[in-house]
Amino acid sequence: MLPVLLNSWPLLLGMGLIMLGNGLQGSLLGVRASQEGFETTVTGLVMSGYYVGLIFGCWLTPKMVSRVGHIRVFGALASLASTAILVQAVFINPWIWLAMRMITGFSYAGIFIVAESWLNDASDNESRGQLLSVYMLISLGGMAGGQVLLNAAPPSSFELFVLVSLLVSLALVPILISATKAPPFEIHESVGILQLYRVSPIGILGMFFIGMTMGGIYGMGAVYTTGIGMSVQDVSFFMGAIILGGFLFQYPLGWISDRLGRRSIIIICSIGGGVISFIAMTYPGQGILFFIIIATIGGMTMPLYSLCSAQTNDYLTPQQMVAASGTLVLVNSIGAALGSPIVAFSMMLFGPDAFYGSLGVMMSIIALYALWRSTQRSDIPAEDRGDFVVMAPTPLSVSLTLDVEEEHVEAAATEDAEAVQASFEELTNELNKSE
Repeated sequence: MLPVLLNSWPLLLGMGLIMLGNGLQGSLLGVRASQEGFETTVTGLVMSGYYVGLIFGCWLTPKMVSRVGHIRVFGALASLASTAILVQAVFINPWIWLAMRMITGFSYAGIFIVAESWLNDASDNESRGQLLSVYMLISLGGMAGGQVLLNAAPPSSFELFVLVSLLVSLALVPILISATKAPPFEIHESVGILQLYRVSPIGILGMFFIGMTMGGIYGMGAVYTTGIGMSVQDVSFFMGAIILGGFLFQYPLGWISDRLGRRSIIIICSIGGGVISFIAMTYPGQGILFFIIIATIGGMTMPLYSLCSAQTNDYLTPQQMVAASGTLVLVNSIGAALGSPIVAFSMMLFGPDAFYGSLGVMMSIIALYALWRSTQRSDIPAEDRGDFVVMAPTPLSVSLTLDVEEEHVEAAATEDAEAVQASFEELTNELNKSE
């Protein structure tokens, strides 16, 4: 494992800097939008632009990488993301911000794809899971650290925008001067959403609604806290508490799901997240207990991404996991793009506390659907489940979790689309018969 880490440190350092900037940028724009008097629904639309760009980035980046290579694409997209935030500092206009958020999402999707495929190539079957865990630790740590940087300068000035640009630009240095050889890049075929839904209904619906939840949290969390009169410092603590809670709960919940079943833990987390969100609506204080409640909301909601991914992959072969990974991220991104405007509209209609109410409703839908599905099909036996791996919602996180023999990976990369589709159809027919 140590040689792999030593070989990958430039990329890990670069991604840490990029995630610092990404974490700071989301909260900064939410606070600044409130200070500039943007309507809540307009702000929600602006913030959703990131996820719209993410969808297009997931689609176009593999084509770009296959043509010009990892390093050129990474450098170009990082420069584009660095420029987009500076444009937002100069032009305080919601529609310009929407366009820049879409460009930012597009750029970050490409950055994630390049970085994660690079890490995938740098590791072997024995070290891949450990390297992925380090990468996710750095990613979540960077997101949380970005919230602290919100206190480095007043959000009403331009300094924090420049800081985001500097962090993204500095990330290029260790990667571009590294002697590490860029890997070959192969485009894996994806599968349809409806087809994957037939294989794992809970996985797909859960991915969609956890995407909505995360889109609402990241898009409107800073807007909500600013709107109820919190200081910039408290806003950073609020967003940091959510991320920290999600980080702390990830592995324990995954470990339990390996033993009790994914569906049971998905039900427990979604019920817990919903109940705590509704409790937060009525809690009047803003002290330590308040931040514990917020961290618990993050702890119940954020791990659902990994749990739903694992739930889906439990029903798939290694070849099918590679094909399904892009579909899972697409579903999550579509949900995230809708989540921010929906939460914003709810806040406009029912007041700021509808922020929590919206999250509670989304979690309740997952819980009710999972409970209904438990009456339709038994959970997969423990001996047939794969090992849980901590993941964050980035474009290739699902495919990076594969702990399979090299010949399986090679087969997945070379198998044509018709063969993958045929295997899914066969699995779908078997599952339909069992129900």
